[in-house]
Amino acid sequence: MSSFNQAVIEEFRANAGQVGGPFEGAELVLLTTTGARSRKPHTVPLGLVREEAGGEPFVLASAAGADRHPDWYGNLLAHPLVEVETGTETYEAVAVPAEGARRAELFALAVRGAPGYGEYQARTARVIPVVGLQRTHAAAPGEGGIAGKVLEVHGWLRAQLALVRDEAARAGGPASLGMQLRQHCLAFCHSLDFHHRSEDGGLFPFLEQRHPHMREFFRRLDGEHRTIARLQEELVRALDGPGGGFSARVEPLSRELEAHLDAEEAHLLPVLRALEA
Repeated sequence: MSSFNQAVIEEFRANAGQVGGPFEGAELVLLTTTGARSRKPHTVPLGLVREEAGGEPFVLASAAGADRHPDWYGNLLAHPLVEVETGTETYEAVAVPAEGARRAELFALAVRGAPGYGEYQARTARVIPVVGLQRTHAAAPGEGGIAGKVLEVHGWLRAQLALVRDEAARAGGPASLGMQLRQHCLAFCHSLDFHHRSEDGGLFPFLEQRHPHMREFFRRLDGEHRTIARLQEELVRALDGPGGGFSARVEPLSRELEAHLDAEEAHLLPVLRALEA
């Protein structure tokens, strides 16, 4: 199957998303997930389901009716941020499994278009997941350079945090914390953690060497990173922990992060722009 998938991937990329053989005429995507344990990229070709032309794409974790979910499905539960290739564009998305009646509706739609999915479901006792690929916030064109990249990342984090806050406000209690909230919360937290580690290990030491007078400011940011990391950990634990408490943990993290991002932009952007002037 691995060599078969690789051949499809190569044909897909060589022909702007068009492939022949058993997939001729079908709409496919290449989905790249991050390994749950290996943390390495893993790409698979998958058929698409859409409710309407140009609508949100969905993929099915059918595994040809096998009794265990495919590896890529476990990957996206651990690391919800995925890369989607359509043949004409590549974009980032948050993978969100559909639930309950919504999942049943989408699966029935998939079976109408490709009856083989119904045969796969009949082979296994597991419920075949249907996964939405929700395109993430796309930054508006802005300034270039490192300063522009910082603003782009900050904009992405703010947009994801706003979505998490909205979902938490709609949740009626711990039993209502569904996959939409879980996946976007993990995507936000993983991205924020990566952003802060990149700053601590690269950007801040680089800037401190050139601007020693900013040393105390960077020590302050380091302390804020630690505080935010603790709040993140509490938030993630509350996703699956008993007794709820998730919503009560969103606002402290939100306040701390917004103040932190504002301070970074006020002090760092002038320095970063001067580097590239």
